[in-house]
Amino acid sequence: MAAATSRFSLFSKGQLVVLGLLASTPLIDVAMPTLRLSAPMRTVVTSAIIALGLNIVVGWTGLLNLGIAAFAALGAYAFGILTCEIYPFQVGFWWGVLLAGAVGAFAGWLLGAPTLRLRGDYLAIVTLGFGEIVQDGLKNLEAITKGTQGINPLPAPSLPGIEFSSETPVRWFYAYLAILAVVVFLCRNLEFSRLGRQWFAVREDELAARCMGIQPDKAKLKAFAIGAALAAVGGALIASQLSSTGEPANYDFQMSILALCIVIVGGIGSITGVMVGAIVMVGLNNVVLPIATQSLQNAGIGSTQNVLTSPDNYKFLLFGLALVLMMRYRPDGIIHSGKAVRK
Repeated sequence: MAAATSRFSLFSKGQLVVLGLLASTPLIDVAMPTLRLSAPMRTVVTSAIIALGLNIVVGWTGLLNLGIAAFAALGAYAFGILTCEIYPFQVGFWWGVLLAGAVGAFAGWLLGAPTLRLRGDYLAIVTLGFGEIVQDGLKNLEAITKGTQGINPLPAPSLPGIEFSSETPVRWFYAYLAILAVVVFLCRNLEFSRLGRQWFAVREDELAARCMGIQPDKAKLKAFAIGAALAAVGGALIASQLSSTGEPANYDFQMSILALCIVIVGGIGSITGVMVGAIVMVGLNNVVLPIATQSLQNAGIGSTQNVLTSPDNYKFLLFGLALVLMMRYRPDGIIHSGKAVRK
């Protein structure tokens, strides 16, 4: 009993290390002010939250979801409608994030209910189609969603005595990091819960799980709903960060693929791995490549007009190369999960 209950702790050692590394980002800004990492690292945090939602579906339940960006979009627009001054609700930042998660969970339940019996490529095609439907729906419901204009302005986080603005990126970063820590805590305890064990059983062998008294359909439905809720929270945080939902095209297939890359590169089924994958993949895109591009331009090498000499133009090549190398030399990801599938 002691061994079982000890697993229900705040964080593992690996998770504490990664959260600590993320928390030290503002110290790097102090040492090297020209980098200004606090603002782009917020994108790492929001991407990690979306990827943690996808990890529940893909890594723990074994269901291929290629439409996670759709739930991020629904979360962003739900947050916008619930908090923007042009609508009558104006519930504030924190309630907006929570209710956006609830909207995402409901959308995940709606998608999961009719697709529970689909597997593999068939489920991937359905989720991919759902992502395109959500994009078109948000674009065409202009009376509600403002179409391609996006909903703005949107509120920043609010805490007593603490002001959040574009001039205080460090405060934004720590607020978002605190939300990520809460999500990691919830995911860690879900992993070792009865529901988590059901997800792993369904992933390994659905027939055997059914014979053991587990209802795979209900377990999958809960995975879809919880994963979608986390993705919607990530979308709401993105919208608050930008003070706008942006246009629906921002939540496209590329966002879903990036989240899947984070899960695969970091380690399928590993919470720590997902956070590391977000640092590697999003950090490469939002931090390393822009710095490399600017450094080369300052040295008189290349320009934004020359596509061949700008490192930022090679990001998809680098993403694809990273996936190829990971699948070839470390298929379990950077951080291997003890519950990862081995074929």
